[in-house]
Amino acid sequence: MTALTLSTAAIPGLRTDAIVIGVAKGSASKPGGPVVAPGAEAVDQAYDGGLAGVLETLGASGAEGEVTKLPAPAGFKAPLVVAVGLGARPEKDAGYGTEALRKAAGAAARTLAGTKKAAFALPLTDAADAGAVAEGVLLGAYSFDAYKANGEDGKNGKAPLAEAALLGGKPRDKAYKAALERATTVAEELNRARDLINTPPNDLNPEAFAAIAQAAAKEHGIKVQVLDEKALTKGGYGGILGVGAGSASGPRLVKLSYTSSKAKKHLALVGKGITYDSGGISLKPAGHNETMKCDMSGAAAVFAAVVAAARLGLEVNVTGWLALAENMPSGSATRPGDVLRMYSGKTVEVLNTDAEGRLVLADALWAASQEKPDAIVDVATLTGAMVLALGSRTFGIMANDDAFRSAVHEAAEEVGEPAWPMPLPEHLRKGMDSATADIANMGERMGGGLVAGLFLREFVGEGITWAHLDIAGPAFNEGGPFGYTPKGGTGSAVRTLVRVAELAASGDLG
Repeated sequence: MTALTLSTAAIPGLRTDAIVIGVAKGSASKPGGPVVAPGAEAVDQAYDGGLAGVLETLGASGAEGEVTKLPAPAGFKAPLVVAVGLGARPEKDAGYGTEALRKAAGAAARTLAGTKKAAFALPLTDAADAGAVAEGVLLGAYSFDAYKANGEDGKNGKAPLAEAALLGGKPRDKAYKAALERATTVAEELNRARDLINTPPNDLNPEAFAAIAQAAAKEHGIKVQVLDEKALTKGGYGGILGVGAGSASGPRLVKLSYTSSKAKKHLALVGKGITYDSGGISLKPAGHNETMKCDMSGAAAVFAAVVAAARLGLEVNVTGWLALAENMPSGSATRPGDVLRMYSGKTVEVLNTDAEGRLVLADALWAASQEKPDAIVDVATLTGAMVLALGSRTFGIMANDDAFRSAVHEAAEEVGEPAWPMPLPEHLRKGMDSATADIANMGERMGGGLVAGLFLREFVGEGITWAHLDIAGPAFNEGGPFGYTPKGGTGSAVRTLVRVAELAASGDLG
């Protein structure tokens, strides 16, 4: 990943390949062209105070994510200035906000692929701003080149930005150093999740995913337990086994346990890990299969969050459950109409084998419930209905406790992950009644994302606070990159889960 440093050096004398500055749109009280943001004073002075005019001539407006390149002024050691849009200029002295800085840094870092070193002179008011810029740089510089014949340095792509100096930071200040260290840890683990999501399913089956988790657990002092087909059969995990029955690659349930001697709370995280989803016997139609390697994004997010919690030394116990299976059609596959006996003992009539995520999650949720954690959060690319409801950049949050749902929503917004609280309407539960089993895995078509949440609620232990994150929209970006978000796997929900763990550690989760 990009190497980060904090620097107080003067801009004109910096020996770097590029200087990144911020530019904003005029505010309501001061409309007009682009406005040069704090941090770029030395560059503006070198243009005799006319930098904003030069940028406007080049077409810059200060819009969020907009990148404008121009030659550095005479006398500067760096040859290039990169002006990146911050969006609307804040009123008075409010500051630009961490998410605007994160997005701007990410957009600039993407633009600087193939560059060895850049200095970021964005407006920093405190350590939190420095952390946001650091996170944006590390996430924006991400690339996945493992399967390109010439690698990142060949004709198929440019190497990511190698080094970034954050100007305006305080290298000796504990808060700034801590912010940089946290940003590095979270970004490294989030990028690990992205790598997993982007890995082709012929190389990432449940067994391979479990092996990766085992290796990381050993490295970071996390206890790990892997249940294979034999152990799952002995334990009665009918949901996970039923989903994986059609594949030559057997399912796995991976338990990752990070413990702190100072912990007062126990947080359980459960992730859907369908390493490839064909839909099973209820085969997906043409055009819906190509990106289904991303159906393990929930498990990738949980895995990354547990490792991040361990690396950060959070004073909370965090247990991650990765429900891993490959959903394939074959002579041994579960059929529509089959009844599965779940780990909880409940029976489920499978009406649609493409509603498989809720089946593996149901077993993992019940397993997590047996340890009586203070709260459970599950994460899954669960329903197309949620994408229809909230679009491709926002995930839905459902819960059995309104206060907890609000707390998770606030955590998501705080770290810059768009999310929206969704209800669990009781009238939709009746649609899953089955004449054959305790419950069916399908209900009413309308409100399908909410129906899925109601199904999962059936497998949460009594009295346990629970939230469900449906990340089907933002988990995989099929469009062009934007801000610090690349094309492909995004690592959605990793930062939210880490923040929830931090709040649990501090006693502020509610």
